[in-house]
Amino acid sequence: MPQTVPPFADLLANCRSSAVHLETHDVYGVAEEDEDFKAWRAGRRYELDDRASWWNSFHDSVADAVSRGVTMRRARVVAEPVSEYISYEHSCTAQNLAAGEDVRWLPRRMASDLLLPGNDLWIFDDRLIRFSLFAGNGRFVSDVMEEADDIVRRHTEAFEAIWERSIPHADYRI
Repeated sequence: MPQTVPPFADLLANCRSSAVHLETHDVYGVAEEDEDFKAWRAGRRYELDDRASWWNSFHDSVADAVSRGVTMRRARVVAEPVSEYISYEHSCTAQNLAAGEDVRWLPRRMASDLLLPGNDLWIFDDRLIRFSLFAGNGRFVSDVMEEADDIVRRHTEAFEAIWERSIPHADYRI
């Protein structure tokens, strides 16, 4: 039977203490980012002070969660030299920070002895995982939910090991 996965905004709205996000791909082809990525490739850069030009419902959800006391962390595991898409993400990360996320980067060369989850994920309150599945070309395929305590625990431990070794966004140069 197909699994119904609640929208991200709903999962975050029900979050009480922490939400962590792990990104492990060097290329994404997420439809809602396609136009921004194209514009970035053509030279457009957002002015952080012009919030109206880039703020969206994702930022609203993050800012609301942070205002409720939810700690939001994102770790990105990347190959170096970074892909064009990772350069784009790096240039937009100030938006995540402005919304209240803490973001770190882990070069793959520093992760060889870590056990990395096989898929990108969000972990909410150390009790629920939303795995995001992507095709080889970076296109989003589907989300899958997981609540089994042992699986959540192992992925939480993996995220924490990645986070401890990762470089804060302000210190990560590409």
